[in-house]
Amino acid sequence: MLLSGELFADNAARGRVTPPIQVRATARPASERPTDTDQNVELQAAPGRASAWLDSVIARLLSASDERGRIAHAVRVFLAFGIKEAWVCLFGGLMVALLIGTHMWYPAHAALPRYDALTIAAVVIQIALIALRLETWDEVAVIALFHVAGTCMELFKTAVGSWVYPEFSYLRIGGVPLFSGFMYASVGSYITRACRGFNLRFSHHPPFVATAALSAGIYANFFLHHYLPDCRYLLMGAAVILFRRCWVYFVIGKAVHRMPFLLAFVLISGFIWLAENVGTYSRAWLYPSQINGWAMVSVAKWGSWFMLTIMSYVMVTLVDRPRGIAEAPVGAVRIG
Repeated sequence: MLLSGELFADNAARGRVTPPIQVRATARPASERPTDTDQNVELQAAPGRASAWLDSVIARLLSASDERGRIAHAVRVFLAFGIKEAWVCLFGGLMVALLIGTHMWYPAHAALPRYDALTIAAVVIQIALIALRLETWDEVAVIALFHVAGTCMELFKTAVGSWVYPEFSYLRIGGVPLFSGFMYASVGSYITRACRGFNLRFSHHPPFVATAALSAGIYANFFLHHYLPDCRYLLMGAAVILFRRCWVYFVIGKAVHRMPFLLAFVLISGFIWLAENVGTYSRAWLYPSQINGWAMVSVAKWGSWFMLTIMSYVMVTLVDRPRGIAEAPVGAVRIG
């Protein structure tokens, strides 16, 4: 399936007007398809059966609003965006639901500890995503890397007392139950599925070498700031400098929308911060200030999640390099 329409700067230079993006049932022959090297990349996607069904639902939702005015259409576009976000966030959403459900209803003295039940459930979810072809093996490899990187950080952070896991479990490494690695993996799953589900394209994306160096610095600082001066604000500043001109383009229905990529990082990390409040409220893990009674996680943690979101995105680009477009498509809606 191709989303037709020329999206590049040479169109403007030649005085051509970009036609609206349309979904075509047939693809061009391979010899006629443009490539990244000549900067004639079309927004294209190859959704699975479930994703294709969801796209058809969204298409009907948006077509129903065409004759009801701009406000009604804007509301339906926002609703469609929320539906797609929920779909690409499937793994993370299920994990948060499990945290809440096991906190409320899991038997306190069950033979299988709650943390181990969470680990088994996470493995089942991951297997189901693969079996249903909702994730590719390349994406699974990246998610496994998230699991390893997250577990290593958990081992260190729990050792220095940054947070604790208050409940007993058999499936653990040191003080870290194995389900915790899947919480990091769910972030990786979200980003990989979002790249596919929203057919993401970028303009003014920084080079991979620069983003990889930033990501390595962020990860190192999570450890080193316990012994050396904290560089988080320098790293945030570097992120702003690198991504200040970067825009992300995403498809909803037949329309291409865009927003500053830095804003996307802020929004994603904000939702992760909210999910962390759910996690601590359900006593899946606790910060020292929450051991004697729950309180909201400090807003300062939003900054930590902002940096972790950037690091997570860069890890995804190891196997799914960002695809660029030379300019905004005509009619793109600017958000932010």
